Amino acid sequence: MTNSVHQRLVHHAKCCPILRRALLGLAAIAALFVAGASRAYAQPMPQGPGAAQAWPTAPVHIVVPSPAGSGIDAVARMLAKRLSDLWGQAVVVDNRPGANSIIGTEAVARSAPDGYTLLFASDSVFTVNPHMYARLPYDAVRDFVPIAQVATFHQLLVARPSLGANNLAGAIAIARARPGIVTYASYGVGSAAHLLSELLRSQTHTDLLHVPYKGIAQSVAAVVAGESDLTWAGVYSTQAHVRAGRLRALAIAAPARSHLLPQVPTFAELGYPAIDYPLWYGLFAPARMSPGLLDRIQRDVAGILRDRAVRELELLAKAYEPSDLTPAQFADKILREGRERAALVKASGALAE
Repeated sequence: MTNSVHQRLVHHAKCCPILRRALLGLAAIAALFVAGASRAYAQPMPQGPGAAQAWPTAPVHIVVPSPAGSGIDAVARMLAKRLSDLWGQAVVVDNRPGANSIIGTEAVARSAPDGYTLLFASDSVFTVNPHMYARLPYDAVRDFVPIAQVATFHQLLVARPSLGANNLAGAIAIARARPGIVTYASYGVGSAAHLLSELLRSQTHTDLLHVPYKGIAQSVAAVVAGESDLTWAGVYSTQAHVRAGRLRALAIAAPARSHLLPQVPTFAELGYPAIDYPLWYGLFAPARMSPGLLDRIQRDVAGILRDRAVRELELLAKAYEPSDLTPAQFADKILREGRERAALVKASGALAE
C-alpha cells in the first residue's frame, strides 16, 4: 500500500467510525496470521513421547551396506521381521553394498533423522574404515548414534587338509619352515581375516603371504579347493566343511569354545590370548534424532533381543551371541575397539586412498 493511499484511508477512518472498525479488524487478522506463521516455521522436530508413539506411519528402511545373502543380511532380515510385527508397518531391508560399506553408510548419514532410515552395519564400518581411509564422506562418530549391538560372533582359523597341519602348532611350524610361502586368503584388504592374520603373524613370528579375494565365500572356496593354505570364517558357515573334512579347524579367536564345534580350542588355550577379535553387527540411526524416538527404537530392539526364541533359535543356534549392552556401553565399546584396531590397521598396511 502506497503512502498516499494509506494517508487517505487514515483520513477517512477518522471521519467514518465504520471504516475505522473495519481497518482495526483487518490489522488484528493480519497480526494473528503473522504470529501463526512465525510459530509454524520455528516449530522444532517433535520431541515428546507423543511423537514417538505416532511413529511409524510409513515403511522403515534398514540399510545394510553388504550384499543380499550375506551373514549380516540374514540377521538384519530377522530383526526387520520382528520390528515389522511390533510396529505394524513394513520394515524393509535395503542392501546397498559397495566401496567397503561406504556407499550404504553414507546414504544413511545423509538421510533425515526421522526414524525411517536406519543402518545395520558390521564393526569394521566404525572401528576399521575410519583408520583405513584418509577421507570418508561421513564422520563415523558424529554422524551416527548407536541404537543396539545386536549380535557378536567369532572367527575360526581353518586350513586346507593337504597343508599337512593337524593343529595350530603344526601350521605354525610349517609357516616358520616356509617363510613367505604359506598363504592366507582374506575377503579384502582391511577385512577381519586380514587383520586377524596380522595378529597371527605378529604373535607367532611367522611370515604369511596375503591373498585377498572379493568376499568371504570366495576366500573359503579358495582354501577348500587348495588354492590357498589358510583363511578365517565364522563357525556356522564353515561347520559343514569342517565336519566333512574339507577344512581343518585349527583354533577360534574367542574367549570360549563354540558349542557348534566344541572340539576346536581357543587361541588363549593354545598360548595366544592376544588373538581375540570379536566381530559384531549393530543398528544405528542418523545423528540428531529426537530423544523420544531414539528411546522408543532402542527399547523395542532391546525387547526383541530378550525374546527367548530370538536368542536361542535365531542367534545362538547360528553361533551368534545376543548382546545385552546398553546403548551407552555399546558406544564406549566402539571407541575402545576403534583405538585397538587403529594399531592393527597401521601394522598391516591396510591403508586406502
